[in-house]
Amino acid sequence: MSKWLTGLRLAAYGGAYFFAAGAFMSYWPVWLRDRGVTDTEIGTLFMSRQIVAVVATLSVGWIAHRLGGTRAVMVILGLVTVVMVGAYELSTSFLAIFVVTMVWGFLWSPPMPLYDGVLVTETRKHALDYARVRMWSSVAFIAGTFMCGLAVDRYGPPWVLYVGLASIVFLAPFALLLPAAEPKAAVAARGHAPVHVGELLRQRPFLLFLMACGLCQASHSVLYSFGTLTWRGAGIDDVTISLLWAESVAIEIVLMLFGGWLLQRLGVCGLIALGLGAGMVRWTAMAFTTELWALVLLQALHSCTFAACHLGAMAFLQRALPPHGAAIGQSLYYALGTGATQALVFQFSGLLYSEYGQHAFLGMTVVSALGMGALLLLARTWKGQMLVGQT
Repeated sequence: MSKWLTGLRLAAYGGAYFFAAGAFMSYWPVWLRDRGVTDTEIGTLFMSRQIVAVVATLSVGWIAHRLGGTRAVMVILGLVTVVMVGAYELSTSFLAIFVVTMVWGFLWSPPMPLYDGVLVTETRKHALDYARVRMWSSVAFIAGTFMCGLAVDRYGPPWVLYVGLASIVFLAPFALLLPAAEPKAAVAARGHAPVHVGELLRQRPFLLFLMACGLCQASHSVLYSFGTLTWRGAGIDDVTISLLWAESVAIEIVLMLFGGWLLQRLGVCGLIALGLGAGMVRWTAMAFTTELWALVLLQALHSCTFAACHLGAMAFLQRALPPHGAAIGQSLYYALGTGATQALVFQFSGLLYSEYGQHAFLGMTVVSALGMGALLLLARTWKGQMLVGQT
């Protein structure tokens, strides 16, 4: 099979997933507001979903790791997710939305680390550039965001669900295009030691990595929860808001195109530091301005606060873990590093925003600074060595 076709098969699932993610991330709070959900309740929903996501990501990741059935798990989750979109459509009270959100958190979160685990392993196996394959997910995110903005502007908030559903229906079919995991017997036959969760969590560099990257990604909490609402309140129209979200990911794609070059020059810790440093600048400025020209500049920093940190995280996992430990490593990163940290920060963000409004972004500056502290410790304790899975 040609590299081009392999890359296309790997990119298809990410495209379907991130098209829906673009619609939901940028306009989900608008849908919630339309259903009568308050700002504090929005924070509670985001936090509660993240808590469920932590449990789901760890448990589903462990099952996939033990069974070697990553593709089958992703197909099942994709099928059931379609049903949950219908459940949201029928939910009108906060209690109903809360219950559906808990189930949604269990279904929506695990596929991403499983997919990234497949992507890291297969791009290494076929000598493909991870960043260039992953960037098509960002292209799909832009499309989802822009289409959702147009739909909401013309037809109203209920269309957030319908735009997301347009790509969710493709999750299961595209999961079938992904390569099957290598049988565990074959891994054992080559003499590779198994990767155990407890052993990995006893590694100080891995814990520092979870803290640094988790805090960097969690620092987006106010933006993800209340960015669109803040800009709407400042009088910015929905189409322009969708373009602001699309711009942030378009710049992210540019960084991913040069991801390999940046990694060679900055190293793993340097890429993560770029994300955390940009976060301190971005969130501080967003606390004090909603001027369109300033938002255009600040949204461009998403290429650093998300993309640079994400590429650094994937490079760390690729170097610190063997290929057969990818599923469990990715699941721990998404569950404990990103998920658990975001669960706490989402609730914190809701409380901050309900009390201080736009100035809640300053709390995210502090979160980024804490992440930088963890990263400095990581740079002193990890020099690129594999942490587990060696015989």
